[in-house]
Amino acid sequence: MKKLFLLIVALFISKINAQIDPVKYPTYTGIDDALQSKAPVYSISFRDKGLFNVPPDIKKLDALFFLNMMGNKLEKMDMEIFQLKELEILNVNQNSIKYIPDEIGELKKLKTFSMNMNNLTSINPNVSKLQNLKAIHLDANNLSVFPEALAQIPALEEINLQGNQISFITENITRIKNLKFLNLSANQINDLGNVEFPENLKYLELQENTITSVSDQLFRLKKLEFLNVSQNSLKEISSKIKGLKNIISLNLAHNKLTDLPEEIKELKKLKTLILTGNPMEKSKIGKLKALLPDTQIYF
Repeated sequence: MKKLFLLIVALFISKINAQIDPVKYPTYTGIDDALQSKAPVYSISFRDKGLFNVPPDIKKLDALFFLNMMGNKLEKMDMEIFQLKELEILNVNQNSIKYIPDEIGELKKLKTFSMNMNNLTSINPNVSKLQNLKAIHLDANNLSVFPEALAQIPALEEINLQGNQISFITENITRIKNLKFLNLSANQINDLGNVEFPENLKYLELQENTITSVSDQLFRLKKLEFLNVSQNSLKEISSKIKGLKNIISLNLAHNKLTDLPEEIKELKKLKTLILTGNPMEKSKIGKLKALLPDTQIYF
């Protein structure tokens, strides 16, 4: 499964690198060169170096705000990492890390934390101490429950939990007031229950689960712009879908839908509707085209 997420990881790294001014903050790729620098070192990358441990002398780089340890052979997070008090971006993607140490809470300035493609089975509660965290990436691990620690970080704007074994979403998710992007695709969710999502959510990805119905609570998300519930087991959509006033893209592909409610015509901002792989008759398709004349519909 992990090979499927290499592209996702690569895109994420590109996004992170784009946030760093290469002139103002040159990224070093060797510890010796970094230590010899006369100017403060803010960024260092040991990507794909085959390392089993973080270089011990990294703790001397007390101005470091970006650390990339992606694609190595780490089995744990070395204590030197937690001595980097200025760290804002930490990437340990694609290693073999099994747990997050208690010391994670010492990285008070951390804003982006990425641990895609490791061997995590749970998330240390001390992650909740990262109150400045904006984005967390935990794709392609072995998590079976939604990490409760994340519900205690209201500043979070982005959560990625794609490709785990999560079967339900914590009801405490509503506490993450600033959450805008949530990816729970390719998990084992079959029931959304009465979960209320944060009202500021704009992007929600739930594809490749086994969801049988979409709760009315989800249709109350007035700021939601992109919703993907493709490759599930949906048989019908409630008329409450009209509540998605700002929806731009709606992906319902590869479900068991035979029709959609007439209220879908009230989605005035809908630009893209994907319905491929559903057992819809031609008459139903014609009706939808008439209800949504300004929407590009894919069957």
